[in-house]
Amino acid sequence: MMCSLQLATLALRFDPYPYTLASGEAPMPFTLRLYQRFPMHCAVMYRAGLVQGQGTVWNFSLSGWKLSGDVPLQVGQTCSLTVNLPIEESIVVAAAVVRWVRGQEFGLETMSIEKETHSRVEHVIKQLIEVSAESIE
Repeated sequence: MMCSLQLATLALRFDPYPYTLASGEAPMPFTLRLYQRFPMHCAVMYRAGLVQGQGTVWNFSLSGWKLSGDVPLQVGQTCSLTVNLPIEESIVVAAAVVRWVRGQEFGLETMSIEKETHSRVEHVIKQLIEVSAESIE
């Protein structure tokens, strides 16, 4: 039984496109995340070059963001973010790189963030963990 489970797991890892791609969409390679993602629903403004878009952050971690927006982004593109957190003041991410695109949804990896801002993101995550733990009790 153990062998068949391992083979099934390996088969899933080697399927590079387990979903159907729409025209113009880039595949998302399988990678393990370094940090847990946390659900969040808040407004975001993003700027890529001279273009500015608005949207919603759907989840985030210490190293990345999932958002949707009104201005398309492309894989590899660099942009800045201003995120309007519901429990804190807005935070600014100086540089994030688009790692995947799925329609109007984008996965971004944080590349440059001020130390104070990083600490604030950590604080928000701690608050979310506490609230989650309280709701389980």
